[in-house]
Amino acid sequence: MRVLRKTRRRGAALEEAILDATWEELTEHGYASLTLEGVACRAGTSRPVLHRRWPSRMALTAAALARHLVRETVVVPDLGNLRDELHLLLRLMSDRAGAGRLQLLFDMQKDLVAEHSSLADLRKRIVDVSQFETVIARAIKRGEIDSTRLTPRITTLPLDLARHEMLMTFRPLSDETIREIVDDIFLPLVRQKQALAPG
Repeated sequence: MRVLRKTRRRGAALEEAILDATWEELTEHGYASLTLEGVACRAGTSRPVLHRRWPSRMALTAAALARHLVRETVVVPDLGNLRDELHLLLRLMSDRAGAGRLQLLFDMQKDLVAEHSSLADLRKRIVDVSQFETVIARAIKRGEIDSTRLTPRITTLPLDLARHEMLMTFRPLSDETIREIVDDIFLPLVRQKQALAPG
């Protein structure tokens, strides 16, 4: 285990050291074995310092996970059509998740319940949906989808179905699952209705 010597760090430098130490502890030992004492030792600081910033190991884990996801931000280039961009987005999202991260979310559930929270609340704290919003905005600009059909529930449907599939199976998304989510479920709900040819 890499342990930092105690030094006089403050602000962002101290926070980064703590979040790095938290992620290393999670990677090596998992959430069930995570302790504030272990993180403090690895980061070269003290438990009270951690507790002032994060009141529980769940809050600390959420912060470390959010920081890690920012470092692995998914970027989808303009591929010229919504279908290809959504296929790529879901593939990158699935590849980034990995079995270890899915297990982490599963292991956190007991603490989430104890804190009157949920995976949905955690998702809001750690997930950046800006890339998905960019993909949808490009499709609207191209005229591929009807923005009036994008209710909040329908808009997030591809991401929700992908997350549900991974949490239920603890496996990456198959190509067929991605095809079903995008082609069979989402696109038919949001595509522009074709005008009927005159009879």
